Amino acid sequence: MQAKSAERSQTIASYFAESARVIASLDALSSNVERAADAWVSALSTDRKVMFCGNGGSAADAQHLAAEIIGRYRIDRAPMAALSLTVDTSALTAIANDYGYDTVFSRQVLGLGRPGDVLVGLSTSGNSRNVVKAFEAAREIGVVTIGMTGEQPGLMGPLSDILIPVPHKVTSHIQEAHIVIGHLICGIVETTLCAPKP
Repeated sequence: MQAKSAERSQTIASYFAESARVIASLDALSSNVERAADAWVSALSTDRKVMFCGNGGSAADAQHLAAEIIGRYRIDRAPMAALSLTVDTSALTAIANDYGYDTVFSRQVLGLGRPGDVLVGLSTSGNSRNVVKAFEAAREIGVVTIGMTGEQPGLMGPLSDILIPVPHKVTSHIQEAHIVIGHLICGIVETTLCAPKP
């Protein structure tokens, strides 16, 4: 039992250490994170919106970050325009049934997106077909694309106006970094647009 407990303790310590290492490595992405924050600020300050999409855990992160913007992050303020393209089950299932799962986000982008909007796509592989097609659709209509991926940006790389590739290969650590980056951008947006004037 003691051996099992020691092994588990080591597993826990190793995981925490690797998570901390990944988060520390994000400093190398600071300029891209700042550009992404500027894109959100530009959209939200001109009556545009920020849209999010992803699959699985990345879908949950898309909802989470949209909620921080439409609700609040740290500052009590007016709502700002943000939505996750992962939450409307009727739209998702209708589009998937009629046109295929690869189009569940791109159809929504074409229907809801306007020039000057921002689309944030989260994909640890960078190759999620429905996110890739959403980026292609966004490019067609003048929506700014921000790709949040793992160290290999895949097909999303050349379709991203701003790319934030977390330098890791393991999905869980990439997703942890995505939410850290997303929270940081939310904070910058709030401070920029909503902080009380001195």
